Amino acid sequence: MLRTVPHGQPGGARRRDAAFAAAACGVLAAYNNVTGPWQRGWYPLANLAAAGAAVAAARVSGLTPADLGLQRDGVRGGVRAAAGPAGALAVGWLALAAAPATRPALADQRVSGLTWPGLGYQVIIRIPVGTVLWEETAFRGVLQASLRRVLPGPAAVAVTSAVFGIWHIRPTVAALRVNRLATSRRAELAGVAAAVAGTAAAGVVLSWLRNRSGSLAAPALLHLTANCGGALAGWWAVTRR
Repeated sequence: MLRTVPHGQPGGARRRDAAFAAAACGVLAAYNNVTGPWQRGWYPLANLAAAGAAVAAARVSGLTPADLGLQRDGVRGGVRAAAGPAGALAVGWLALAAAPATRPALADQRVSGLTWPGLGYQVIIRIPVGTVLWEETAFRGVLQASLRRVLPGPAAVAVTSAVFGIWHIRPTVAALRVNRLATSRRAELAGVAAAVAGTAAAGVVLSWLRNRSGSLAAPALLHLTANCGGALAGWWAVTRR
């Protein structure tokens, strides 16, 4: 489980912890919104390297594998904790994709031209490695644990989730434009605001799973189901229109 806020910690150590947490917030708020355009061809590898660098920096700062949710003996419990929510979400995706009335709402032009190999690459490599592994390591692992050293638990979750929402600004703009869902600047801003709020709320759920299970395996499984399920449902909706 995540450690509680330390009491009586030397001022210099506490300042270093606060500086590390602030730097993690700044880097993650900027990373996905700045690097996206140039990392497209290297997305899984670039983000796998980023995850490794984030863990290495966290370990140097004094965080343990248990703090980061990376202890091996917690994986089974994490999977058990997320099995129910992930299963319910998978059933929800299936129901939405199967019903003609709801299928158009799932259509996503970003996957419309994918072949079977291309779709397989998305759900087997790109999303699990480039998105889920990286984001869960960065947010529910490094950022949440670093904030937990200097903030009470609820505040650490709130800040982690807010940064997670900000992380999704550029991808949301891209999705709105490619799917022609924003006909004006005001509509685009409203769409981005809604997406930031929605992903921040999702971040709270993922952080709750992380805290409840003590392992990153729990939020990672739910996150994987959400993203891979969305890609598969979107592809199905486009190809069946």
